[in-house]
Amino acid sequence: MLHKLALSVNAGSSSLKISLYQFTDNVEPPVTLILTSSISDISSLPAKFFFKIQNDSSTKPGTEELPSIKDHASGFSHFLDVLKKQKDINPDQITHICHRVVHGGDFKERVVINDESYHHIETLSDLAPLHNGAALSVIKACLSALPKAKSVAYFDTSFHRSIPNHIASYAINPTVAHQRGLKKYGFHGLSYSFILRSVSEFLKRSPKTLSLICLHLGSGASACAIRHGQSIDTSMGLTPLTGLPGATRSGAIDPSLIFHYTNKAGRITHDPNMASDIHVTEAEDILNRKSGWKSLTGTTDFRLITKRAKLEHPASDENLDRLAFDLFIDRILNYIGSYYLKLGGEVDALIFSGGIGEKSKELRTVIAENVRCLGFAQIDESKNKGLEGMDGVVFNVGLGEEGREAKKILVCRTDEQLEMARECALDGDFH
Repeated sequence: MLHKLALSVNAGSSSLKISLYQFTDNVEPPVTLILTSSISDISSLPAKFFFKIQNDSSTKPGTEELPSIKDHASGFSHFLDVLKKQKDINPDQITHICHRVVHGGDFKERVVINDESYHHIETLSDLAPLHNGAALSVIKACLSALPKAKSVAYFDTSFHRSIPNHIASYAINPTVAHQRGLKKYGFHGLSYSFILRSVSEFLKRSPKTLSLICLHLGSGASACAIRHGQSIDTSMGLTPLTGLPGATRSGAIDPSLIFHYTNKAGRITHDPNMASDIHVTEAEDILNRKSGWKSLTGTTDFRLITKRAKLEHPASDENLDRLAFDLFIDRILNYIGSYYLKLGGEVDALIFSGGIGEKSKELRTVIAENVRCLGFAQIDESKNKGLEGMDGVVFNVGLGEEGREAKKILVCRTDEQLEMARECALDGDFH
């Protein structure tokens, strides 16, 4: 009997990540990875296409530039064309397509895409135009190209529905807030769900017994406080813009700053590099795409910023890379301190994840030195420097503390595509 296949699709504002999984007959693992593919630089052509079949030594994976890919829909179409040429893979076996949708509003769990749910997600695009718009274009392409497969939306916001009302609310007119859905939703929920499950397995403890401070640090960055397996606060809010700064996002600022920055804040931008059918104001464009550490340093490459920051020397006003690095550290520490208090000091682990959290040993070292006063373990530099090339998902990079149980410092290689595929495979409604 042929096993069913599931696609996990993760559409970013200028990228598309796709993984193909096979359902197993087991509870653990419920899926196995068959291949991965990615398309980057969709908004700054030519787009770059990557395709890799898992455990296939006969073909060497590579990246090619494809001028024919002009948007997310044409990118997905090219992926399907390549997939159909693989002799051991039959696209007709794809029974489910899992879509990461950044903003799900008040959706508490995944939804099967139909006309009603599609249009509801459309109405939420104003709150996450750069991401929801891209996801919707791919969903539409999937419905057309693979009509027999069930398309399912998994929301980054669902994980944070447990946040208490007094934390999710803003100090504004409650009638207006309710009518327009103006509150903290939180994001990176699929990542935090993966982290919670993986750390639970690593520590051999039930998720319901764990209290964690999680850091998802990548080009988009956020923090999350988890008490007894539930999100009680997170740094992002109504949209992914607030909270920690990112590669091109400002993070939290004085809201009035943008009106002093430009007198065109409310105008709709017409940037030709933006994906089609996405309309944002000048203010949103500046704060989402023209700020962050790229605005300070000229690059989104945090590894390069770290190298140029010259961390071995005292900070200098002239070194903008050092400013970007120190600013990022400062904002992260703000959330760690706040969440430590909210968790009453009962914290089992501080967890680094995301591209920067997983790869920047320098950032982990500086953060770890600053949180020692809260009872976290001293970082083990040999472990901290030796993660690249190691197999595994969760790693303990802290030293064991003689005579006391220090709070752990962990690194987790998060995987949002896998989290969606797992949830799909274990969903009783789909079998």
